[in-house]
Amino acid sequence: MHSVIPTPAQLVWQRDAMGAFFHYGLNTFHGKEWSDGTLPAASFNPTELDAEQWVHTAVSMGAKYVVVTAKHHDGFCLWPTATTEYSVASSPWRGGDGDVVAEVAAACRKFGMKLGIYLSPWDRNAACYPDREAYDDFYLAQLRELCSSYGELAELWFDGAGSQGREYDWERISALIAELQPEAMVFNMGAPTIRWVGNEDGLAADPVHYVVAETNFSNYTVHSAALTEALYLPPECDVSLRRGWFWHPEDEPKELDHLLAIYYRSIGLGANLLLNLPPDMRGLIPAQDVARLGEFSTEVRRRFQTPLPAALSAAGDGTWLADFGAEIAFDHLRLSEDLVTGQRVAHHLVLTEDGRLVVEAGTIGTQRIHVVEPVRAAQLIIHLEGEEPLLTAVTAFSTGVSHVPAINYLATTEAPK
Repeated sequence: MHSVIPTPAQLVWQRDAMGAFFHYGLNTFHGKEWSDGTLPAASFNPTELDAEQWVHTAVSMGAKYVVVTAKHHDGFCLWPTATTEYSVASSPWRGGDGDVVAEVAAACRKFGMKLGIYLSPWDRNAACYPDREAYDDFYLAQLRELCSSYGELAELWFDGAGSQGREYDWERISALIAELQPEAMVFNMGAPTIRWVGNEDGLAADPVHYVVAETNFSNYTVHSAALTEALYLPPECDVSLRRGWFWHPEDEPKELDHLLAIYYRSIGLGANLLLNLPPDMRGLIPAQDVARLGEFSTEVRRRFQTPLPAALSAAGDGTWLADFGAEIAFDHLRLSEDLVTGQRVAHHLVLTEDGRLVVEAGTIGTQRIHVVEPVRAAQLIIHLEGEEPLLTAVTAFSTGVSHVPAINYLATTEAPK
């Protein structure tokens, strides 16, 4: 797996670890998840839209980047595009002069947040969609507007839902990205630099391989896309704070333990987490959602606020010694490996100095967080499987918690109505 190495931009994205998704649009005002492109543009009319509140909420929960749904599958555009009248320019919001993407971009600049954009390839409103060549031109024009009008982009999110069996002009799309946003991560389609984890529950599974030969297509099909060669594509785990991706009045945020379980099974396994925060019809993240995210970030910070770092030394043949300098008690252990020359650790064992097994698992990656029954030790012996694996950090924590919570429910794999 180490023969394929990451780019510096990929490593920066992986170190960011957590982002926030903003699903917003006509669906918000009609109780829909996937609308068909016929909802009236005039029904988009938030009364208190505050992108700074969105981004500040993301900052507060620890996110380093955001992704906003500039266009979902219904084709409605959250910016005043020249390509279609089906946009915020045809709504009463801001007197038809509004631009949600611009407001999110401005909020990102204010708070030092990185900006990403979701542009659905599937478009249920565009009359030219059945004509592949015409739609490719249409889509390229939209992408050019977004890539040239809102500053530097950290991520471009291409959702495969609804596009089964459809080929877009990825060669031209990739060339445009290379021209205008060469450092942006490209999600899952075309010439990707990051991939979808394969579910909408926010959950990775051990092992988490950063080098893969295919990517999953969408949550609603078993189809996967084969790559012409194995690529370094670290996974992003997307999941909504609520059951739905768009806000619904009867919906509620996930319980704290559910969010913590997602954290351990995404970031804790070396994947990135993209947590969706759906604004409501007012254009605000609801107070109960902000409160739950506050509980979540507070608890994560509490658990990792007092690190107990070990001094590392190589003991030969994939064996490392982690020395804490004195006996400590811990129930969390975080390991990291050097990824500059590729992902090398395929399996690892952690033992106390007297040979007691602490944990056995697969990959490590950017970080691997183990939750264990309380252990007392001054040193740990770590055995790594892989060609010349290199550990960069071993850190223990005493949190008072020795188990990962259960997942309360999973996302449906049926296409939304």
